[in-house]
Amino acid sequence: MRGRVLGQGKTAKELDFMNARPRPATVELASPRAYAGGAAYHATGQTGWGGPASAAQDAPAYADLIPFDQVEHTVPARRIICREQDLHGAVPVICAGWAASLVTLSDGSRQILAFLLPGDLISTALLFETRSHCLVEAITEVRYRTFKRGELKEALLKHPDLFEKVSKAWIQEKTRADQLIVDLGRRTADERIARLILNLAERLVRLGMTIPADADVVSTVEMEFPLRQHHIADATGLTPVHVSKVLSEFRRSGLIRISDRSLTILDPAGFRRVADMR
Repeated sequence: MRGRVLGQGKTAKELDFMNARPRPATVELASPRAYAGGAAYHATGQTGWGGPASAAQDAPAYADLIPFDQVEHTVPARRIICREQDLHGAVPVICAGWAASLVTLSDGSRQILAFLLPGDLISTALLFETRSHCLVEAITEVRYRTFKRGELKEALLKHPDLFEKVSKAWIQEKTRADQLIVDLGRRTADERIARLILNLAERLVRLGMTIPADADVVSTVEMEFPLRQHHIADATGLTPVHVSKVLSEFRRSGLIRISDRSLTILDPAGFRRVADMR
């Protein structure tokens, strides 16, 4: 376990796209003074997509609102960040990288509840209770910071702007949970996968983590996409074989293009029709 001061480390390693299952993480610790949420991510000057984030306008608000020490952790890809029922004395916030919160069933199968991106709390419930109700694993290398629960709650009471941001995070988490119920219970495989990709794209656009795919077609979007077929399967309640067939059909139809490290939405309007997103 090694300590480092924020800003003195190297840039994040290139994403790892292997299918190996995660192992318990060995974390790298530091004690920087910085700020929470998306601003913590933007302060590094990295988006994970080749340049500074365009959504850095949130940074000043966070910088002034949380003036206390935090601890930074670095977790390699495919490692476990926390387990179900782990006790937490602090609230973790993702600063860089992709992670997934999930539940593992007794037969070894898994249901991914949410994909976590920079600026996301690992769970808003940890603001109010000490025990985690899901497992969180790193999909790529992940950097996250932990904030002492008491200090963060005190800051929420003192700063309405921060309270509003955290409230929005809770609402978004609740909305995604409600949508997951509908997707798994009522939607077709094509709709589930298309909606998953589009929702991720919308979140990445807000973070400034996408680039125009075609200078002549403004609506096309290219984004970092480290998910493997088993991630998509676990998130949509499908098998990896079924996911492969659906993605292949999307490619043949000219809706998307996938490389090993990116996904491009070539026909946003058509893709939204497939997803039944009005």
